[in-house]
Amino acid sequence: MHKDDPPATLVYIPRDALKGRGTAWAIEHRFTSEHHEAFDDGWGTLEQTAQEEQAAPQTQIIEQQVRTILAGNDSPDIAFDLSINPYRGCEHGCVYCFARPTHSYLNLSPGLDFETKIIAKVNAAERLREALSSPRYEPKALNVGSATDCYQPVERRLRITRSVIEVLAESRHAFSIITKSSGIERDLDLLGPLARDGLHAAYVSLTTLDPALARIMEPRAASPQRRLKTIERLASAGVPVGVSVSPLIPFINEPELEHVIEQAAAAGATSAFAIVLRLPWEVSPLFQQWLQTHFPDRAARVMARIHDMRGGKDYDSDFATRMKGSGPWAELIGQRFQKAARRLGFNRDRVSMDTTAFRPPGAAGQGHLF
Repeated sequence: MHKDDPPATLVYIPRDALKGRGTAWAIEHRFTSEHHEAFDDGWGTLEQTAQEEQAAPQTQIIEQQVRTILAGNDSPDIAFDLSINPYRGCEHGCVYCFARPTHSYLNLSPGLDFETKIIAKVNAAERLREALSSPRYEPKALNVGSATDCYQPVERRLRITRSVIEVLAESRHAFSIITKSSGIERDLDLLGPLARDGLHAAYVSLTTLDPALARIMEPRAASPQRRLKTIERLASAGVPVGVSVSPLIPFINEPELEHVIEQAAAAGATSAFAIVLRLPWEVSPLFQQWLQTHFPDRAARVMARIHDMRGGKDYDSDFATRMKGSGPWAELIGQRFQKAARRLGFNRDRVSMDTTAFRPPGAAGQGHLF
C-alpha cells in the first residue's frame, strides 16, 4: 500500500478454503471509496464468514476489445522497450505477483479477483497489426507476457497469444516471451524458425525445484519438473532460453538459488536473471497473510530480511534498487548469483536480437508478394 495509507488488517483464511488458489482474500484495492471492516461478535462469526465466503470461485474469462496492445516502457531497470500482454490477471495464483495491483484499475480486487477474473484481449492481433503498420512505427526490444503470463489456460481455446506471434512472425519482428507455462511448446513451429533467424528468445520462470513448495507459491502453474522439460524442448528447437529465478524470497526459495540455476543449465538454459521479492501496494498485505498461513514459524524472519533489503520498508520503488534490493543481504544474494552464473558459463547479458529484419505487415488476410 502507499506509505500514507493505514496498514491493512490481515484476515483469517483457513488453508482448506484456498483450494488451489494463491489467496482467497478479496482484498479491497487502493481506489476503493468504501471500506468494510469485519466485526467479531464473540460467536465465531469471522471464521464462519471466511469459510463461507472465501471458498475459491470458478475462473471467469472476460473478453475485452482493446484500443491499443503495445505498451511502452521507460523504466531504466527493464531490458525491453515495448510489451504485449494478451491477458490481464493470471490464473497461476502466485501470491507475490507484482502485477496484482493492476486489477485495481478495473475496480477489481488484486487478491482473489486477480486470479479468478481473467481479462482476455480478444482483438490483440488486430491492434498489433495496426500498430506495426503505422509509418511512424520503429521496431524496438519487445517482450510478450511481462505482466501476465501469456499462456493462460484459456489460451488453449482463445489462441490470442498464438495470433500475436503470427503477426510478429509475418512482420519479422524480434521479440521475447517470459512464461512459467508449458503452453509455449505448442508454438514451437513458429518460435523455432524465428529463433534461428535471431528473432526470438524465451525466458522460463523457475522459482523452486520443490514440488510441494511450488504448489504453495504458484498453485496453478506447471510443476518445476515440467518447466525444466519445457526449457529442454525449447533449447532442442533452437530457441535461446534464459531462466528467471524470481522472485527470491528470503528463507523460502532463496536457499535453492544455485541449485535452480544448475538444473536449468542442465536442461539447456544459457542465461539467467534473478529479482528479489517486491511488495508494491496491495501485494504486501496479501503476501504477509500468505506467510502467516503457510510459514508462521518464519514469517517474522522473512519480513525482517525484506525490510533489511528495502531500507526498513516493505517496498522501495527506486529504480536503482527495486529489482535487487540494497544492503549486505542483497549484496550477498547478488554475489551468489554471479558466482553460480559464471561457474555455469551463463551469458552475462540477455539474448540480443535482430531488429533490422522488420517489415510492416500487410492488411489482415493479405500476404506479401515478395
